[in-house]
Amino acid sequence: MRVSLRVVTLEVPPQDIITRDNVSVKVNAVVYFRVINAIRSIVEVENYLYATTQLAQTTLRSVLGQVVLDDLLSRRETLNLKLQEILDRHADPWGIKVALVEVKQVDLPQEMQRAMAKQAEAEREKRAKIIHAEGEFQASEKLAQAATVISREPMALQLRYLQTLTEIGVEKNTTLVFPIPIDILEAFHKR
Repeated sequence: MRVSLRVVTLEVPPQDIITRDNVSVKVNAVVYFRVINAIRSIVEVENYLYATTQLAQTTLRSVLGQVVLDDLLSRRETLNLKLQEILDRHADPWGIKVALVEVKQVDLPQEMQRAMAKQAEAEREKRAKIIHAEGEFQASEKLAQAATVISREPMALQLRYLQTLTEIGVEKNTTLVFPIPIDILEAFHKR
């Protein structure tokens, strides 16, 4: 019998997997292996290609069923190495060397995709609110510092008042401004 010693690319068909956190997903993978001992690949197993395919499918379901969805999506390199190590260990008696395993695609149900999108949107809103609150806090600190300066230098308030009038005058609008001398306001402030 002739046995090819070249690398075989084995596509593992999509497998229905329920992750540890009870999310149903479809996952497919690709396995790269080659025969390193032709005699064992013929004598030890009836059909090494079929056996390797079945081993890859069951190992994929078994290993990925033990992880949570977040790990499946974010720790693929670690999972690929674990799958490769397990497949290599089990296929070694058949004269097979598994060189690489890659999880290709993880298909999520539509409901899960919507839930993840909502979660991401809520996270973005949370960050936006925190940034806005930090901005308000910094603005209040600056206003408090400005109030301290104005309380020490009464003319600073008069200058700020004139600057505001200048800014209003630059814009083409219908705002009416009634200038009131600052001294009048001080009379109310002392009561």
